[in-house]
Amino acid sequence: MDYGRTDDRKQQADGLREMRVALVVPAFPKLSETFIVSKFLGLLDRGWDVHVICSESDRSQWQNFPHPERHPEDETTELLAAGPRPKLTQKNTKVAKASERVRVNWPHRPRWLAAVLMPAAVIVCFWRNPAGTWRYLMRGTRRFGWDVLRRLYLDAALVALRPDLVHFEFGALAVDRMHLKELLGCKVVVSFRGYDMNLSGVEKRDYFQEIWAQADALHLLGEGLWKRAQERGCPSEKAHVLIPPAIDADSFAPDNGGSRTSVLDRPLRILSVGRLRWEKGHEYGIQALGLLQCRGVRCALQIVGDGPALEALAFVRHQLGQTEHVQFAGALPATRVREAMGGADVFLHPSVSEGFCNAVLEAQAMGLPVVCSDAGGLPENVVDGETGFVVPRRDANALAERLQRLALSPSLRAQMGEAGRRRVRSRFRIQDQITDFEKLYRSVASSQ
Repeated sequence: MDYGRTDDRKQQADGLREMRVALVVPAFPKLSETFIVSKFLGLLDRGWDVHVICSESDRSQWQNFPHPERHPEDETTELLAAGPRPKLTQKNTKVAKASERVRVNWPHRPRWLAAVLMPAAVIVCFWRNPAGTWRYLMRGTRRFGWDVLRRLYLDAALVALRPDLVHFEFGALAVDRMHLKELLGCKVVVSFRGYDMNLSGVEKRDYFQEIWAQADALHLLGEGLWKRAQERGCPSEKAHVLIPPAIDADSFAPDNGGSRTSVLDRPLRILSVGRLRWEKGHEYGIQALGLLQCRGVRCALQIVGDGPALEALAFVRHQLGQTEHVQFAGALPATRVREAMGGADVFLHPSVSEGFCNAVLEAQAMGLPVVCSDAGGLPENVVDGETGFVVPRRDANALAERLQRLALSPSLRAQMGEAGRRRVRSRFRIQDQITDFEKLYRSVASSQ
């Protein structure tokens, strides 16, 4: 017996397919992952029944993003409860907060707490999705035996939501989760954004093999990650799309009237934005600053972001005598990051491992020339010699040389800054990205 949904999905008049999409992320909303928030709100704007499944959600973080309480969306009480799905009409729609579409997984640590809560999770699943829960248990028992109960608990938020399509926004989250296709009767899309492809499970030969074999489609940020996927065993014929990051370029418009390029009687203001982790290579940026000082170039570096490498980076700053010239600003909301970009002359991104990097796009949208490494998709993001400079990773001398060229030439900074802004506005628009995801979801939904 098939315990799946039998209702026939018809396209609405505007061409959108009536399907429920679940975006699976570790935490939401998160300052370092504004691209997920932008995508979520963008899909809501276009009428999609989209939800977020996460392990952590701090509602106070919404103040750092577009206000969900002013975000209109078509929704019903039944949909919010993940119950029966009536056809959306003008009579039964209402304005609901986007934050109410964020579902937090049941806690799985400590284990005793998960054991205590498991009966409640099962009851909620049966209450919100009785047929789907029964299907999950019947098919799961044949495949996993008694372990199906543990898996049901871990998947409870998704089971109760009853999605048509599950999109794991990071590849590592999809490992050992491909059973959802059969047990939930849904489609599965998996994104790879850099860290997951480059660093997750590299010691295991077949770490992503189940994903390569069973995911309905892959999403990657660029050609570099697609090549890396094939190096890790992904078949070249695997269904995939390349959708780069995107931003709302209008919200990052420079407003300084070009003053950043015309001042020569002050230090060059260099800005870096990125988590304080080893893969961001901030130590090479600090080394480059020291080399510039030795060459007589007055400069200062502000680093925006937080993370576990703060103590180590503070030691590097002290050891190189750059305590007065390097500032750790901590994590900042988007508005403060824009302000920092508006006051900078150059954007520096010295990563040793990278996917594509939204911050580099934002900096170019703000008219900043970029000096970055060749890690990951950065060469697809910055055009060397046109919108900035791309140098080999871990090369502080090369970083310092390019920064010095920009420090001595306000006209070059202006030229590269304007070229970068034009490129972002033409190739990395959030509207185009949302359209590409819509096409992906429709294509996957219609595939056999």
